[in-house]
Amino acid sequence: MSTPSTDAPARPRILSGMQPTSDSLHLGNYLGALVNWVSMQEDFDAYFFVADLHALTVPTDPEVVRRRTRVTAAQFIAGGVDPERSAVFCQSHVGPHPEVAWILACQTAMGEMNRMTQFKDKTAKGQNANVGLFTYPVLMAADILMYDAAFVPVGEDQRQHLEITRDLALRFNQRFGETFRVPEPYIPKASAKIMELTDPTSKMSGTNSPDKGILLLSDTEKQLRKKVMSAVTDTEAEVRFDPEAKPGVSNLLVVHSTLSGRSVEQLQADFAGRGYGDLKKEVADVVVEAVRPFQERMAELLDDPAELDRILARGVERARVVAAATTDRVRDAVGLLPAAR
Repeated sequence: MSTPSTDAPARPRILSGMQPTSDSLHLGNYLGALVNWVSMQEDFDAYFFVADLHALTVPTDPEVVRRRTRVTAAQFIAGGVDPERSAVFCQSHVGPHPEVAWILACQTAMGEMNRMTQFKDKTAKGQNANVGLFTYPVLMAADILMYDAAFVPVGEDQRQHLEITRDLALRFNQRFGETFRVPEPYIPKASAKIMELTDPTSKMSGTNSPDKGILLLSDTEKQLRKKVMSAVTDTEAEVRFDPEAKPGVSNLLVVHSTLSGRSVEQLQADFAGRGYGDLKKEVADVVVEAVRPFQERMAELLDDPAELDRILARGVERARVVAAATTDRVRDAVGLLPAAR
């Protein structure tokens, strides 16, 4: 039986993805993930995918899924992911994803899935408790393991899923021989944690936040300004960074600082003696200016869907080569007969 490829690229491989579960990524996605993805291209053999199979865990409309998948891919590229350097592709275009997930599911205990906190959190908030949502971490494990990823960028909300991925890889290797590369977590350099505008104690989320609480990367200038100007602050008048006592003001300062490059300390000094209206107006200006080139590039890509599809096709060809080799190892390991050719 073959083992994880030793013909690894000169640079270690890294893999990450996002679901197309809303009509647009938001500012939190951009500052919390995409910015880091762009920098990762310098040091890693990077694979970035649109997790369209994962998106099916919620009730969907086929046309909406197709549209959102293209939008998400376009936004990856508009955000700075270079398809000449990184493989950009759709998860569903690589057939072995669910196949490897099934094989891994047969090595997974029910108790392990019962302990996954995201399933509990999402169903508690009213999401449909379907089997796909329950076994979501197994498909995520397959996503990672089939690309021999050395590293996976993780935030706190995904750390448990990477742990189950590592557990499954180690268990599989112990039972069937060295088959999977066991990935390590990659902790990106400190990135901004952007909170909701309507509830600054909650992280900005494309699935859980109300529309007026998130800054979508596709929002018009008018919409962006209205949302920022309506952001929740507090009854004081001092512009001060204090996430516990002043979460709304602190969030606006973080958004400004991250996009403008000016430190929070400098901004506090600049706004001394000035009110929240001045802060919100300046934050709105900074957001609009930062989003403009992104939106221009996104529009170019979405105006030419055939070219966007060609970009995804080139990315998936790279992905399939790696995925096929891993899938062959997995099939051989568990005793499945090779198909006649």
